[in-house]
Parts: sequence; structure tokens; C-alpha cells
Amino acid sequence: MDRKVRWGILGYAGIARNHVIPAMMKAENAEVVAIASRSREKLKEAVERFGFRKVYESYDRLLEDPEIDAVYIPLPNALHKEWAIKAARHGKHVLCEKPLALTAADCRELEAVFKENRVKLMEAFMYRFLPGIKALKEVLESGAIGEICHIYSTHRFYLQDDGDVRVNRELGGGSLRDVGCYPVNLIGWLLNDYPQAVSAEKTTFQGVEHALVASLKYKSGVTVNISCGFDGCSSMLTEINGTKGSILIRDTFIDTRLPILVTAADGRTEEVPVADSDCYMLEVEEFSDAVLEDREPALGLQETIRNCRLIEAILKAAEQEGKCFGLE
Repeated sequence: MDRKVRWGILGYAGIARNHVIPAMMKAENAEVVAIASRSREKLKEAVERFGFRKVYESYDRLLEDPEIDAVYIPLPNALHKEWAIKAARHGKHVLCEKPLALTAADCRELEAVFKENRVKLMEAFMYRFLPGIKALKEVLESGAIGEICHIYSTHRFYLQDDGDVRVNRELGGGSLRDVGCYPVNLIGWLLNDYPQAVSAEKTTFQGVEHALVASLKYKSGVTVNISCGFDGCSSMLTEINGTKGSILIRDTFIDTRLPILVTAADGRTEEVPVADSDCYMLEVEEFSDAVLEDREPALGLQETIRNCRLIEAILKAAEQEGKCFGLE
């Protein structure tokens, strides 16, 4: 490829330094150019570890750099909208960590701003580029388990740091937006619809949902259970029950070589192999290709808006102590 997308990073968060920056350095169509952080100590570490050519102590200064084509935003959730809009108005394409924004209305505002400024925007759900997710889709399309009737998906881990941004209400914390958003996204992608009814219950810590369970019912008759939390370890399990069999996807949302288990109605089980991958690199390459080819990214904004709308509905149901209500 003759040209690469020249990237700037807004913030030196753990997800950036441990996953996305290394992925960008491996991607054939990406070049890591600059990083911005308000911490000189973090900038020093970033340069020593990754060799950034340019460093900025201001996010605005990085956005003013004409050499930067696109930026990656790993900032706390409540800051995503603000800095994505600023980036768009500086003509930068944006790959933004999930959740893209805190409300569906904010997502629609972002959609309008990016359309007006003719730049690309994609929410960073790296798991969608996993070979296991591709294999899952192929199994479903083969008809091996018949029609979907129920889905259960969980993502949780044990968070010990009370000062973590993920349990900070003002910064958009909470387990649903941090890890529960993965099952929400998966369900939305598989069913491509809004549920008719939503119910949910939660436990609360420092003003955010520490653990949450939700039940969804769709017009088609499909029912869904979602579980997430900061309260305990999890294998990130997903089970899809169909009229002819079931699918079990272990470690659903991370790189893994665990095979997908497909069980027929008569009890026969088949293991579908999963190849090695680097889903973060695949995510970066997909978005960079979208920029270079001037096309829409694989994860479109209408999907992001649907995800955010459902997250809002689940949180509303949880506030109402599990009462069920319909989505119009």
C-alpha cells in the first residue's frame, strides 16, 4: 500500500499502551506519529516505549497538527463526545473507544458533525474482528442450530481499585458501559432489532452500576439475558439456543483459540476451530482502509446509535428496580 494513515493518540490510557498502539505499529496501513497527554511522565514513558516522533502536552495542539490524518480516543467515557467533535472540526478521522457517547442523542449529534466535516468515525469494538466471531456468523448462517430462540451473554471482571475511572459517575463509569456493552453490541448485531420489552436489576457502587442483569424480549419471540459486572471473574461466555441445536462461545470478546462448540438436538457436539489473530490490529487496519478508500467503516453509526439506545433503556429499567417496559 503506497499510503498509510498517520495516527495521533489522545491520551495514554491502558487500552492504548497495552493494545491499540502496539496494534497500530504492526498494521500495514497505519503509521503512529504523535501522542498527547497532560502528564509529562506518561509522555516520557510513551516515547521510551514506542518512539513517538511528536509529543504534545495538549490535546488541542495535537489536533492542530496538519500531519495527523486520524486520532484514536481512549479517554474516559464522558470525554468521548467532546474530543471527537473537536477532532472532526480539525478534519481528523476518529476511532473512538466504546461507548462512543453516553446517550443516543449524543451519537446522532456526532453523526451530524462528522458528516458535515466529511470525516470518518467508528466505535472501537475490537472483538468484532475476531476469527471466532466470523466463525459464529458462518455457523448461524449455515442453519446448523435452526432459528435462534434464546441468547445468554456475560462479561465481567473483578475491579479492586475504588479510584478507577470505571467507577466514577461523573466520567461516565459503570459496568454496563464498560463491559456490558459487549453483549449489548453482540445481541444487536445478531438480531438487528430493538427489543419490545426490557427489564433489569443492578447493584450500585459510588453511584454507578457495579453489577447488572437484564432481560430482553423481541417481536420475533427471541428472549435474551445479559449479565455484566465488576464484582467477579468471568469467562465471557455466550450461549445461543436454537430450534435445532445450540452454540457455546467461550471467551467471547477476546483473542482466544478455544473452539466454538456446536451441539445438535440429539446431543452430538462439533468443535469449530478458531484461528490465531490480533483483533486490535485488524480493527486498526479496517478503519485505516476505510479512510484510505473513502468508504464507510465496518461498524456503522446506525449500529452505534442502536447500541447506545439499548444501554439507556437497560439503565432506565434498572433504575425502576427491574420493572419491565416497552421500547417504541
